[in-house]
Amino acid sequence: MVYLTSDLHLGHERILLHCKRPFADIEEMDEAIITNWNKRVRRCDTVYILGDVVWDKKKVTAYMERLAGKKILITGNHDAPWARKEAFRPLFEEVVPYLETHLNGFPVTLCHYPMLEWKGSREDPPHRIGFHIHGHIHNRVAEEYIPLYRQFNALNAGMDINGFRPVTFQELLENNRAFKLACLEREEDRAFLLEGYRRHISPEP
Repeated sequence: MVYLTSDLHLGHERILLHCKRPFADIEEMDEAIITNWNKRVRRCDTVYILGDVVWDKKKVTAYMERLAGKKILITGNHDAPWARKEAFRPLFEEVVPYLETHLNGFPVTLCHYPMLEWKGSREDPPHRIGFHIHGHIHNRVAEEYIPLYRQFNALNAGMDINGFRPVTFQELLENNRAFKLACLEREEDRAFLLEGYRRHISPEP
């Protein structure tokens, strides 16, 4: 099984306030994320982590050794200071800033930062449309993100909108649809998003 996640921010106390995470303190948050992870991820599963894993580089090994599965890290802005060090490489199957692969039959571009264009971002018959999976923006709602939220094939893997656990590609699609519909106020934006899902994924439920 393949899972995706981003922006764990383990050990980062200020993230509780910044993202209004529903935990009493950082210890509760860390334990909830680790427990949720290990309830579904098995040793043979692969987890793509799209950046910002651990706040304190001194605790990277301790945290990663508690998380099951084969971990592939697409580095984020908070990972860059430590992820390049050889001492941490054995904790991950791969450590890269950007990755192109296939998931559920779709070409997929993985990067911590959201992009407006990526490989296969627009329809180009006979090629299948591609998805961009990112993190970085957490659960923020702002006018500058509207073009991103209109795109059905730009998916936020951040823990804050995915139940604080790694998710499958299909779950990522469903969680992003719900989150984006809640963010988009204009009917034309909502219609544009849903038309993308209808044409390329499945009819509305």
